[in-house]
Amino acid sequence: MSAHSRIVVVGLGYIGLPTAAVLARAGCRVTGVDLDQHKVDAVNDGTLPFVEPDLDHVLRDVVAAGRLDASTEVPAADTYIVAVPTPFLEDKTADLGYVLAAARSIAPRLTGGELVILESTSPPGTTRRMAEEIVAANPALSLDGADGRPVIHVAHCPERVLPGRIMTELVENDRIIGGLTDEASQRAKELYERFCRGELLLTDAVTAELAKLTENSFRDVNIAFANELSLICDRLGVDVWRLIELANHHPRVNVLQPGPGVGGHCIAVDPWFIVSAAPEEARLIRTARQVNDGKSGYVVGRAVEAVAGTGASTVAALGLAFKANIDDLRESPARQIVRDLAGELPGCRVLAVEPHVEKLPADLAELPNVELTDAAAAVAAADVVLLLVDHDEFRGIDRSELDGKRVIDTKGLWR
Repeated sequence: MSAHSRIVVVGLGYIGLPTAAVLARAGCRVTGVDLDQHKVDAVNDGTLPFVEPDLDHVLRDVVAAGRLDASTEVPAADTYIVAVPTPFLEDKTADLGYVLAAARSIAPRLTGGELVILESTSPPGTTRRMAEEIVAANPALSLDGADGRPVIHVAHCPERVLPGRIMTELVENDRIIGGLTDEASQRAKELYERFCRGELLLTDAVTAELAKLTENSFRDVNIAFANELSLICDRLGVDVWRLIELANHHPRVNVLQPGPGVGGHCIAVDPWFIVSAAPEEARLIRTARQVNDGKSGYVVGRAVEAVAGTGASTVAALGLAFKANIDDLRESPARQIVRDLAGELPGCRVLAVEPHVEKLPADLAELPNVELTDAAAAVAAADVVLLLVDHDEFRGIDRSELDGKRVIDTKGLWR
């Protein structure tokens, strides 16, 4: 019998469900666990509960083949993968509540010899803390075989995928695997070899945790440079996109593109985990986060000025997701801008356009002057058009439809 003959994936979100589906496609018997009964029911029906290209048919096939099911209860298994959220608190430290709750839900099912993998992006030391939580909840187990107690094997293998390309990148990208022990690393490697064609890079758990944070902090710092350039260019009356295009002709320069801020579950969150781990040393990383977080407020200010300058009564806000062509609104600067703009201009209609969702999130739905509509209707009715996300649908808007309107293009789509 395979060492990974039965796998449980705890958390059926944007990472957990694709991971479960890819493992099932590779021939594993997988159960996905989530507290959301609606999500569990959708998976058991072979129905995708969110938008992710190419996942729908894989999910349908593996559920029909009996290799993937979902439950709100954790069953016994050989291998457990924890893929739950790790949001940050108001003080910018990580909320590990979901990880620790997952550990406690797994613990009663373990008898020794099982592999537990944390995929959730986490601050340094979280994998060990999760392991210690399991042992505390099930004292018959150990991490080192002390007193003859059976051992569990614990590792960290952070996801490294881009929403919209998850099904490709889960398979093609290199993976970092960091065990609390060498044996845990090796066991985890044997699991990921079943579906991953990228290189599997072994290290210790803390280094693996910090590597993922480093990857996203690198991107955050570079985006902050572009966003700061956009502020400077606005002050000096320069087209920032043309400036970057020219600068990037240098053979060793590759400036990224500015936008309304940075969102999503990784780049907007992970750098704070480094800052909280080493607050005195992480000065550049902290400043980059502040620059990117501050960009949304700057965009709101420009929109308020546009309304005041034109006597506008209606603003079209195009996009709510954190990036193009997905339905993921987590930590989205566009969502924050719409919320803040509605609060700043209570007498102004804000027509929000997000082609990938069917209803407004609760924080926007409760605002009396915000409504969800389609792009054509919003642009036609608006005096001010605010482009926040470069969805493909918005690229097709005829420029003549913008004539006579004040346009604020945060993505350089219509320049």
